[in-house]
Amino acid sequence: MTIPERDLMGGLAKGLSVIETFSPDHPRQSISEVAAASGLDRATARRCLLTLAHLGYADYDGKYFTLTPRVLRLGTACLATMPLPQLVQPLLDQLSETIGESSSVSILDGDEIVYVARAAQRKVMSIALMPGSRLPAYCTSMGRVLLAALPEAEARERLGAGPLPRRTPHTLTDPEAVLAEIARVRANGYAAIDQEVEMGLRSIAVPLMTARRVTVAAVNLGLPARGEPIEAIIERYLPALQEVGRKMREILR
Repeated sequence: MTIPERDLMGGLAKGLSVIETFSPDHPRQSISEVAAASGLDRATARRCLLTLAHLGYADYDGKYFTLTPRVLRLGTACLATMPLPQLVQPLLDQLSETIGESSSVSILDGDEIVYVARAAQRKVMSIALMPGSRLPAYCTSMGRVLLAALPEAEARERLGAGPLPRRTPHTLTDPEAVLAEIARVRANGYAAIDQEVEMGLRSIAVPLMTARRVTVAAVNLGLPARGEPIEAIIERYLPALQEVGRKMREILR
């Protein structure tokens, strides 16, 4: 569909082009860098960036701009109109059928994860999990994956001052200890939880990303604790989870 130019908002188009210049390779940019990348003149790029900073979509240290987590609201609004659960459900069903364990997908909402899709093979928790169920982010594998996708300051803010509620004897309750685990998740690309949510439950999670490597959700496997080392479980099941992540990147372009 061709839209007449008189009906277009040039300012909005320029602002969006400025946002699109930020990427994992260029997360922190000066006005000149954004102007060059967007094709806008320096004065226009400056006004767009200052507007984004004023509205809370960017931080500005006097020289460099970085996007804030508020930008994720734009993506979340888009996902709300996209059938993410329908897109991922066939992959979850196949994963759970092949492995014989339950799998789930969740998104981050504040300091909690919200389940949006699930394929259950057996009951691994005392509570019934289903789309819409919520769990704390700090002690869940999917929660740590999603917190790891945030800037460290934002993850720290969502954890709060602590101490965090102790759900089992294994639960990390010190926010600093949780942040250290989140840093490992960020470095390794996956999270593994050993009975921190509930006794007898282990889980492994990886991020679900778009083709541009933006994390929009997390997928996990819930596993009963049978006494074998957690490292053996990671080695056995992580490749299958990573394959789901790879397939979703091809879909979420």
